[in-house]
Amino acid sequence: MNAAFQTALTADLDRLKEAGTYKTLRHLTTPMAASVHMEEAGDVIVLSSNNYLGLADDAGVIAAGIAGLEKYGAGTASVRFICGTFDVHRDLEERIAELLSTEASLSYVSCWAANEGLMPTIAGAGSTIISDELNHASIIDGCRLASHAKRLRYKHSDMADLEAKLQNKEGDGPVFIITDGIFSMEGSVANLPAIVALAKKYDAVTIVDDSHGTGVMGKTGRGSIEHFGLEGQIDIITGTLGKALGGAAGGFVAGSRALIDTLVQRSRTQLFSNALPPTVAASSLAAIDALEQRPELVEKLRANTAYFRAGLKRLGYKPLDGPSAIVPIIVGETAFAIAMSDKLLKQGVFVTGFGFPVVPEGTARIRTQLSAALETEHLDRALAAFERVGVELGLIPKAVSA
Repeated sequence: MNAAFQTALTADLDRLKEAGTYKTLRHLTTPMAASVHMEEAGDVIVLSSNNYLGLADDAGVIAAGIAGLEKYGAGTASVRFICGTFDVHRDLEERIAELLSTEASLSYVSCWAANEGLMPTIAGAGSTIISDELNHASIIDGCRLASHAKRLRYKHSDMADLEAKLQNKEGDGPVFIITDGIFSMEGSVANLPAIVALAKKYDAVTIVDDSHGTGVMGKTGRGSIEHFGLEGQIDIITGTLGKALGGAAGGFVAGSRALIDTLVQRSRTQLFSNALPPTVAASSLAAIDALEQRPELVEKLRANTAYFRAGLKRLGYKPLDGPSAIVPIIVGETAFAIAMSDKLLKQGVFVTGFGFPVVPEGTARIRTQLSAALETEHLDRALAAFERVGVELGLIPKAVSA
């Protein structure tokens, strides 16, 4: 073991601890649900999970996963083009395409792998990528891997800046506009109607990562694209199976058959990674069934989000506006956000404080995320904890609820 290297690592970790920005892993001993048992804190209400529809511990989803494991085993033990692909993967990909109104889709082990496998495959020399500056890290890294393309960023949701970038494109290759559907740290929705209009005007290809929109947005929970009535007008959609659609793992790219076939042939994160575990593919299929057959889950999620947002405002907090199930509260510095989340945990509420480099310096936040699994009693207990901690930290006036 290299002693100097280990000393440097330890010193860097010590600096994080001294600054109050060191991240601590929490250990759960029960399934993800409205409340969980945590080794470090006992029974706590969960307001930090992407389990938007409450399907992570759904009996039907669990049963489907067990059946998939029993039928197919753990996996093929190699990549799909070498050892074959299970029919459950084909079934899942057909259902994803149907859900999102595309011709085809391709599953990956994560949406991170999907975004990193997509961009360098389609954006070669002569092409241009124009990305929202607040896009998820997986999009940023995917764009970085497309090293032969010209890569530009436009100011967050600034359509004038996006158009200026489109006007100044170079090269004779395709132009790609890529954005999150829902911005995970803001809870805001991309201006997809304007993006689609600009893409048509400048003959650009649209790409939307709707990881936080699928199962949440739209009349039937099909995502941000359905929210705006733009089905069939987005060229490429990426997303995850690890949030609303079962909560386990996995990601996908959905688009034309020609696109998906191209990814099968050339996408490195597809070619050199094992397929999604069949148990996850089977449970994700059951989660899509639940989304389509139980619209009350989406309705309850929205009711819970509205109730909790109104409760925070009543207490004196000023959460960021947005139509999604993400309700962030800006609190300032990273160490303060982490300390606040620790205080809330001691009050029985599991929620995460986010700071630099995830968000810009000075804009650290407590990000609450709602779920259809939560009942009103959970929300009321969480709001009471937010009141106690907010008063203690001077964020809200004392005795607001009296």
